[in-house]
Amino acid sequence: MRRLGEGFWNLRGDFRIAGLINIGTQMSLVRRPGGRFLLIDSCELREEDRQPLHALTDGGKAIEAVINVHPFHTLHCRSIRAVAPHARLIGTQRHHDKLPDLPWDPLRTEDAALQAEFADTLEFSIPDGVDFISDDESVHVSSVLTRHRESGVVHVDDTLNSFEAPGLLKPLVSGRLRFHPMLAKALKPEPGAADAYAEWARDLAGRWSGTPAVCTAHSAIRDLDEGGWRSEILNALSRVEKTLEKHRAAHG
Repeated sequence: MRRLGEGFWNLRGDFRIAGLINIGTQMSLVRRPGGRFLLIDSCELREEDRQPLHALTDGGKAIEAVINVHPFHTLHCRSIRAVAPHARLIGTQRHHDKLPDLPWDPLRTEDAALQAEFADTLEFSIPDGVDFISDDESVHVSSVLTRHRESGVVHVDDTLNSFEAPGLLKPLVSGRLRFHPMLAKALKPEPGAADAYAEWARDLAGRWSGTPAVCTAHSAIRDLDEGGWRSEILNALSRVEKTLEKHRAAHG
């Protein structure tokens, strides 16, 4: 459980492909202005995180809500109930569809009304020009990005990635932010979709320019220098320009 800023803590969890390769997952704890807390995402608590989380949140009683921000991250939604059984459980439409027996809040993460309710604590952003929930379940490009107002830290699943190599390889592999590699499959097959995505990225680069750190799943926490958010988002956009150009050529 790592404190990244005033009122913001990130917790890393385990997620194994075929039960073998651990690519990791995450959730974040954020403090609201009134002193209560929100969990962003759901994951199994590691034993070393249990005590500090409980100490901060009065054994979980001070956690007001769990807000799941990625439609395709549903695996740990049941287990999070043991951490905060009285908290509102908030998810996307796909969470409701895949786990209909859980006590979901009627407001969904992508709803403007939900985002307005928590606007004193979080800023929200959903990519334009792409399907929010793709028919192809291997395409996890879109999600609801969140930025904690007090700390400025961003929490994002899949839409942005940052990979850092372990050990001696770390200096050789850049952890720079990148957009999801399956963007081509997520763009809507309609005129203007590529431009809408690019405009969203440029707006986000400017609007969240003071971001000091980004928590990404399934990979790493990206600590940023001053101006790093803007430059890395614009660099990530330039890296997908060929994908956007191909879409424009095909759809206008």
